[in-house]
Amino acid sequence: MNGLEQDPLAEGLAALSVDAPPGLLDRVAARWVRVEAPIGDVYVASTDHGIAYLRTGPGEEDFTASFRRRFGRPLLPADRPPAGLVPALRTGRTGDLRLDLRGLSPFEADVLQAARTIPRGEMRPYSWIAREIGRPRAVRAVGTALGHNPVPLLIPCHRVIRADGGIGQYVFGTPAKETLLRAENVNVDEVGALAAGNVHLIGSDTTGIVCLPSCHNARRIAPAHRRGFRSMALAAAAGYRPCRHCRPAAANRP
Repeated sequence: MNGLEQDPLAEGLAALSVDAPPGLLDRVAARWVRVEAPIGDVYVASTDHGIAYLRTGPGEEDFTASFRRRFGRPLLPADRPPAGLVPALRTGRTGDLRLDLRGLSPFEADVLQAARTIPRGEMRPYSWIAREIGRPRAVRAVGTALGHNPVPLLIPCHRVIRADGGIGQYVFGTPAKETLLRAENVNVDEVGALAAGNVHLIGSDTTGIVCLPSCHNARRIAPAHRRGFRSMALAAAAGYRPCRHCRPAAANRP
């Protein structure tokens, strides 16, 4: 018998003299599964509202203990993964996957919602998130909120990097973050090399549009027509306008 089966609430429901109403157990307890992800097996807990928690770990006991500390709910094995989970982990695209984010503060929810909009294969700096949610001075708090992400991989906080082009920290460790980005074909090395040369935006001299370096539009610019800029202000002074897809003005470099 594992620790989950010893939960008092689950035991009490199991001991009822008559069957509990359909769905009652799923309203008071969460379900967990172990599934394969790009960084190895992960444990995933879901409620009747959606997927609530995702972590790597050495085993079921550590995962269930971590879940209980954070959510205070019983956790029982699931018969199958939630609908859409496996393809979402495989492709990095969550689509209409249901997530249960009820335990977040409004600020944390805003941060994670902004992170969820970053497309596969692209990156955004922490300052971009801060400006997207209308809190441009809260860059450090954005990092803290991303560190509390209950469902990494599904909300892609690994796509948020430092303003200097460095990959930055990650709940599963920096090597795992780099692995995920490279698996998505992000131009990690190019972004880092450009940042080392104080280039944080790439413009096209044929379209007059400037982008963040990992933007899919920037990666289509022919080398002969690429122009590098340190900031949106300098790009604007040179007559360039911001890309509507990656919205580089939100990066807000001086």
